[in-house]
Amino acid sequence: MTQEGWIYERSSDGAARFVLGTGGENPLVCFGINPSTAKPGALDPTAKRVARFAQDNGFDSWAMLNVYPQIATDPKRMDREYRLELKTENERQIERAIDGRSLTLLAAWGGLIVSRPYLRRLLSDIVTVTASAGCDWVSLGEPTKDGHPRHPLYVRSEVKLAHFAIDRYLRN
Repeated sequence: MTQEGWIYERSSDGAARFVLGTGGENPLVCFGINPSTAKPGALDPTAKRVARFAQDNGFDSWAMLNVYPQIATDPKRMDREYRLELKTENERQIERAIDGRSLTLLAAWGGLIVSRPYLRRLLSDIVTVTASAGCDWVSLGEPTKDGHPRHPLYVRSEVKLAHFAIDRYLRN
């Protein structure tokens, strides 16, 4: 669904969100772990920070995508096992959002990736979906001591985008 410059794709039952952002030619595409209840005109703190990082780094728009699209304000409430239909639709929506463009993808999930054993595998499949477009993965500054890309809420606003070696990250 597109309304007044917004891009907002979610499941018909409202239990999953695939894409939230603004339309533009040069978006910063952020990948988190799972969405909260943010929606057009009612952004949560994470989406607000991503929009600000996009603006401050010369992007004309932004989009929030996620490794797993189930809406949960607390990642501990995410599905214990992923649902194949959500995974499949999420990958379809990601491919549609990328649309073959060589975009900048912001890895921004922090340590939340360890909250469910399946998340790293889903991320690996997403990287496969985005690889053919030649997208460039970045992070907000240097990774954490555990090697995870930093979450937008836990970095200073002036931090610079840095190359993120997604293939090496997935091998560790």
